Amino acid sequence: MHYFFIALLLAVFWIILSGHFEPLLLVLGVLSVALVILLVRRMDRTDREPGRLGPGPYLLGYWAWLIGCVVRSNIDLAQRIWHPALPIERSWCRLDVQVSSPLGRTLYANSITLTPGTLTTDVRDDHFMVHCLSQESIDELREGEMERRIRRLGL
Repeated sequence: MHYFFIALLLAVFWIILSGHFEPLLLVLGVLSVALVILLVRRMDRTDREPGRLGPGPYLLGYWAWLIGCVVRSNIDLAQRIWHPALPIERSWCRLDVQVSSPLGRTLYANSITLTPGTLTTDVRDDHFMVHCLSQESIDELREGEMERRIRRLGL
């Protein structure tokens, strides 16, 4: 049932992004979905820990919140780039994390990297190494709102 849900979600996503219903594109979509399902099954067998992140109100809320973070970070980064003094303060920081599951750490690290001006470079069990273009980005990550929202997802 888990793989059926993933296949259905990917097929709907493919159709939404494509918007075309020609036979060749539909066949390529089916083949792409089948390849992804085979790879997901193989990964589940290899690590013996299937990643399950089903849809729900918390996940939709997290996505909406993350999109807001990405938009705000884009605006902040554009302002820093266009400012005549170029107020960019590059730095590395060690970010201690409490998310314990591999799926939760992956989601957290990818969410940090999706946010413009930040990049997760090293993921360990208890910490990440993060490169930031401003001290405010580091401070915001250390406040832990993103991690709290991921932990609320049950990861």
